[in-house]
Amino acid sequence: MIEKGNKKVEWAWSFYDWANSVYPLVVTTAIFPTFYQAVTTTELADGSITDRVLFFGYSFSNSELYSYVISASFLIVSFLSPLLSGVADYLGNKKFFLKAFCYLGALSCGSLYFFDVQHLERSMLSVFMASIGFWGSLVYYNAYLPEIAYPSEHDRISAKGFSLGYLGSSILLIIILVLIMVFGMAAKWAFVLVMLWWVGFAQYTFFVLPHYSQKKKMARGQIWKGLQELRKVFLEIQDIPVIKSYLASFFVYSMGVQTVLLMAVLFAAKEINWGDDSKSKTGLIISVLIIQFIAIFGAGVFSRMSKRWGNISVLKVAIFIWFLVCIWAYFIHTPTDFYITAALVGFVMGGIQALSRSTYSKMLPETKDHASYFSFYDVLEKLGIVIGTFSYGFIEGMTGSIRNSIFALGVFFIIGLILIFFVPKHKLVNA
Repeated sequence: MIEKGNKKVEWAWSFYDWANSVYPLVVTTAIFPTFYQAVTTTELADGSITDRVLFFGYSFSNSELYSYVISASFLIVSFLSPLLSGVADYLGNKKFFLKAFCYLGALSCGSLYFFDVQHLERSMLSVFMASIGFWGSLVYYNAYLPEIAYPSEHDRISAKGFSLGYLGSSILLIIILVLIMVFGMAAKWAFVLVMLWWVGFAQYTFFVLPHYSQKKKMARGQIWKGLQELRKVFLEIQDIPVIKSYLASFFVYSMGVQTVLLMAVLFAAKEINWGDDSKSKTGLIISVLIIQFIAIFGAGVFSRMSKRWGNISVLKVAIFIWFLVCIWAYFIHTPTDFYITAALVGFVMGGIQALSRSTYSKMLPETKDHASYFSFYDVLEKLGIVIGTFSYGFIEGMTGSIRNSIFALGVFFIIGLILIFFVPKHKLVNA
């Protein structure tokens, strides 16, 4: 049996956040979208600029294709996550699979150094596999927590991991910003640094985390257990109106939230008049840092507001602000405009993500099976990303304008806002 409550083991578990959080911040949010935009935008013989690319013989705009690849990766992750969790408790060595997905994600990030528009299919496979590696590793990472810590310690240890992840990823992003601005480092080296950071710091986690010793015989149909648990939760919430109504709203507005976060930098790279490529790269990284740091402030503000007015009322305010952000973004053109947008996004991002999860946790019934309920919540959020990013790319493909895509995301927030008005009153989430 694994010893619970070992502080060294708990620290090592939390430290994996320091290692892997550089992927979502540095790669998917800050650096790769600008790099991708630059590499996939070409000057034609007549001097005109095009963002059209060929992918398996089909023509897409570069941002449209990126949306589809991200959507596809999250679709696979949405299906893989419950399958992987279904066998996690029956594996003789969780650490092996944690390592495997970590190395898959990190090496895929590193291979982005060789990103080449002439071999776009191979290059986009790296984007796809990096996402699979990151999210797949989290399945086994999260599965470790109940084995190493008592339930009363889960929130504290998770919060420590989040804090380490935020700090570590911000440090590396600042280092990359300095290397690009001061020393003229090519942006593609950032992907190598992410790989080295992720793999390097993960070694401490791998060294300290114990091997999972509770070997069990694989039961018939065990691989489908995760999906069966999700189906069970889905059926149970049909009889809990407050959760059913809330998740309907959450599912819709999270399509907008996550899509904005994933696509904002690529939108700015294409639509904001930065002046030149150097100013564009610097400005976009600064924008991401603005979002990161203001998100902390926003989370605190929304937390205090929820204590005074209740979670649901404050969520209504947050969703409405997100709607206004989408409308405002449709009309922006200057760097100053985008910095203001980044500040607004950071403010409501920090609030709505933490508040959405805590609101859901307060609604859960008295049961020992909260893990299954949160798995359902996480899969629902990922499916929202699938629909949101696909819609974003599809609308751009149909209309020829990425501005129409960002404007259309406002529809998700309006629908989510309407649906949240139908959530029945609950003593823990209403003032």
